[in-house]
Amino acid sequence: MDTASPPHAFPPEWRRGLYQAILKRRDMRHFLPDPVPDDALARVLSAAHHAGSVGFMQPWNFLLVRDRATREKVHAHVTEERLRAAEKFEPARRGKYLSFKLEGILEAPLNLCVTCDPARFGPAVIGRNTIRETDLFSTCCAVQNLWLAARAEGLGCGWVSILKPESLRRLLGIPEPVYPLAYLCLGFVESFPEKPTFETEGWLPRLGLKDLVYDGAWGRAPEPAFTDLLKDVQLI
Repeated sequence: MDTASPPHAFPPEWRRGLYQAILKRRDMRHFLPDPVPDDALARVLSAAHHAGSVGFMQPWNFLLVRDRATREKVHAHVTEERLRAAEKFEPARRGKYLSFKLEGILEAPLNLCVTCDPARFGPAVIGRNTIRETDLFSTCCAVQNLWLAARAEGLGCGWVSILKPESLRRLLGIPEPVYPLAYLCLGFVESFPEKPTFETEGWLPRLGLKDLVYDGAWGRAPEPAFTDLLKDVQLI
């Protein structure tokens, strides 16, 4: 990593910490029963709340789900949807899919639902007229902030996506038109894997950055010198 510090750049050790959080972040499914300390949770939520949002709309809310009975209902719904999703895969991949542990709803000491309120601050919000989904995009930025902050605190975070938003809305009493965007499991873990599970298991390959960057027009590769940098770039 280049340790030069141009104007307004963080000191090298700060940059290394940031890139460490990005590279070491994992979607976690196994959790220890230890409770999440309130002060750490407050910092993580504050990090999420400081995400960028289009037009400063701040469309998010954070619903803490601690009640065991509620989590059991969410878990039952996810289990049902997981089995339904398995039918979409070819038989050769169906068994592999079903072998994955895809949530830690009951094991994690805390569940958290991040919602998006599309009506916050009314219809006239900067940037929303042309791209209506900017509220959803902004809430995703909050989720990413939360995830990175959790990793920095030594907390694992797992996004449970095998569920129907309308069912989650009903189970958690979320009013219309608020949208339950992310259901997260949060807690300490035994360890973080070196690589994402789906990469290690060969479910999908990691794409090369050099194949994803175009220059000036779709499909146009950058200059060879920059392409070489993309092949070998090191964050830490």
